[in-house]
Amino acid sequence: MLDKIESLKSEALKESEIINSDKSLEDYRLKFLSRNGILSRLFEDFKNVDKESKGQVGKTLNELKISLQKIFDEKKSALDSENTADPDTPDLTLPGRTFNKGTRHLINQALEEISAIFEKIGFKVYEGFEIEDEYHNFDALNTPEHHPSRDMQDTFYIDSTGKDKKYLLRTQTSSAQIRIMEKIKPPVRIISPGRVFRNEDVSSRSLAFFHQVEGLYVDKNVTFSELKGTLNYFATEYFGESLKTRLRPSFFPFTEPSAEMDVECFLCKAKGCRVCKYTGWLEILGCGMVDPNVFKMVGYDPEIYSGYAFGMGIERTLMIKHGVPDIRLFYENDIRFLKQF
Repeated sequence: MLDKIESLKSEALKESEIINSDKSLEDYRLKFLSRNGILSRLFEDFKNVDKESKGQVGKTLNELKISLQKIFDEKKSALDSENTADPDTPDLTLPGRTFNKGTRHLINQALEEISAIFEKIGFKVYEGFEIEDEYHNFDALNTPEHHPSRDMQDTFYIDSTGKDKKYLLRTQTSSAQIRIMEKIKPPVRIISPGRVFRNEDVSSRSLAFFHQVEGLYVDKNVTFSELKGTLNYFATEYFGESLKTRLRPSFFPFTEPSAEMDVECFLCKAKGCRVCKYTGWLEILGCGMVDPNVFKMVGYDPEIYSGYAFGMGIERTLMIKHGVPDIRLFYENDIRFLKQF
């Protein structure tokens, strides 16, 4: 009996060294300390020990029980301490976390792409002010006081009463060309991207605020042919060579002569639909040669310098490029729509 006790003690000590988890601790308890464990069976065999040896065997058996129970308690305490030592310690057995990768909004992507296209041919990027004064937004751009665009119905004025209108939310990024020409002398070659605001009805092709990119090139002997070549270069780079474009005469107070660039409707393929107002064409920008009166307002001599300007709506170009049927989709924050880009 004493040999069995000594053998069990050696076996228990050996197996205690490999206890490193709750499972291995439980296996140890079931094997040695449980009701059906080895130690319990030894106590059952104790009744068969002869009277002369019972004292020694009983004492040794109790010491073994105490020793095995002590090993179990110490191991359990150590494991509990490891599990509660630092609540910030990550559980490496948990599955890894996944993160949805965000992207830039489609409009921001377009602004960067368009800016990059013009930067390739020497244009610098200049950002103007969203809150402008009447002088830079209208007067210096050769827009007379009776022009309908200056009415309250078309412009968002700020802190204005009666005839004392001074500041407004800019209706066009063209005001940036005035500010840049006031600061530097020709040659000037800049684009100015940004938000603009107009008091317009919301529909599938217009909003009360949207984004524009204004372009300006001023130097000696600048011609309309250069303007046309620049715009054709942009259209080819941005839309691809397959999309048809056209220039048609128009009028803007700050350019003379003036024109508008149209591209064929992406939805009906120039057959006519509600988006293109059944014309088969969509306007993407206005352009023209800078009016001499604008040069006079900024101190440029129109007898020496000439230049061209253009302004395009970003949302309109995106509708054409990606086949978006409604301009309001850009601002509804619908993840299903935004994930496509």
